[in-house]
Amino acid sequence: MINYVKRKDLEVSKYDACIKNALQSRVYAFSWYLDIVADNWDVLVLNNYEAVMPIPWKQKYFIKYVTQPFFCQQLGVFATHKISKELVLDFIQKISNKFFKISLQLNAENKIDSEKLVKNNNYVLALNKTSEALIAGFSNNRKRDLKKAMASSLIIDEDISVKEFFKFYLLNDKYYDKHNSIKNVLENILQIKNGSLKLYGVRSNGVLISCVLLLDDTKRITYLVPVHNLLSKKSGAMTLLITAIIKQFQNSEYILDFEGSMVAGVASFYKSFGAKKEVYSLLARFNL
Repeated sequence: MINYVKRKDLEVSKYDACIKNALQSRVYAFSWYLDIVADNWDVLVLNNYEAVMPIPWKQKYFIKYVTQPFFCQQLGVFATHKISKELVLDFIQKISNKFFKISLQLNAENKIDSEKLVKNNNYVLALNKTSEALIAGFSNNRKRDLKKAMASSLIIDEDISVKEFFKFYLLNDKYYDKHNSIKNVLENILQIKNGSLKLYGVRSNGVLISCVLLLDDTKRITYLVPVHNLLSKKSGAMTLLITAIIKQFQNSEYILDFEGSMVAGVASFYKSFGAKKEVYSLLARFNL
């Protein structure tokens, strides 16, 4: 039986255990992460937490609606066993009709046969080889940029402070100007203290020119917030930075999750590291 459980009534240890051990596990679904990025969230629970589906929601005036939080690419149904299409649909049908609207991105393993669902692309790279083997899988352009970056004075910094990262973000990523709430959520993410937060950067003559916020959930390295300036683009700094991440996590069961993208140029950049495309769906009430 699938039950709707409010956040305040959730058995957190059982819920997080399900997310951690799920075949579809994503850092976005852990309780500690949803508490940071979602205004409100509840959960659909199968039996004794055999499978779960977090439901993030907001309220405007008296209207409640399901919506994907910022910095939270994939949610959907999570289980420790393979999920059938029928079970995914069962969960979807249990989303309460008290919500005026539903807009929710499922994880790539939640397959539903519907041509009406919007499909989005993500790129992932398995890190179960040596760095030499992984670099051999780079495109020619990526190898060229890496060679150029390595021949320069660029230095990898694996100990960027939260303060320096956030300052660099405010200077170089103006998207938050249109969505100030993005900045507020990012500030909260930067306060994560459980070891998942990792900040890497590249310096040129001591000056930060690119950096990235990663989330490590012991299964995936999620490339959550990359930031760079014009000098970084010219010098191949982001290629050097991603290669450094690959080298650190080589020969492991980790997956490097690039988080997208549907933008052709960005997708091409991620693909050039040898990353493979995975497709996830956007669930919207009017699509069902």
